[in-house]
Amino acid sequence: MKAQKEAQCQCGALTAEVEDGLKPVTIMCHCVECQRRSGSPFGTIAYFPKDKVAIAGEAKEYTRETDSGSSFTTGFCPTCGSTVYAFPARMPNIVGVTVGAFADNAFPPPQFSVFEQSSHGWVTVPPSVQRHPRGRDS
Repeated sequence: MKAQKEAQCQCGALTAEVEDGLKPVTIMCHCVECQRRSGSPFGTIAYFPKDKVAIAGEAKEYTRETDSGSSFTTGFCPTCGSTVYAFPARMPNIVGVTVGAFADNAFPPPQFSVFEQSSHGWVTVPPSVQRHPRGRDS
């Protein structure tokens, strides 16, 4: 793997290293499941080709069904509870890395905002972001 950007959980035990210079597809999701997963009004995940991400450390995984009938698996640290990665079953060749785990305030904004039907009214989405009431296919 080339130079890397590293994402990690709060305690540093679970990491995801991503090849530097890749342009992810980043999605800001307001669905209730992402609100509960992230503990905030939305979750933001950057998606990369699976072969460009190296996950290391002990993780617990939680798999849930999506509205489309597929499944979505998130990986979190069993010590501090931080979510670091995600695997959407309908796109098996990609892996998501939670943007907050990068702790990089220069991380580019998301391209998509989804499930805005459950958005908190006070959340402001940047004007450059493509918006969807449900998933990206809505």
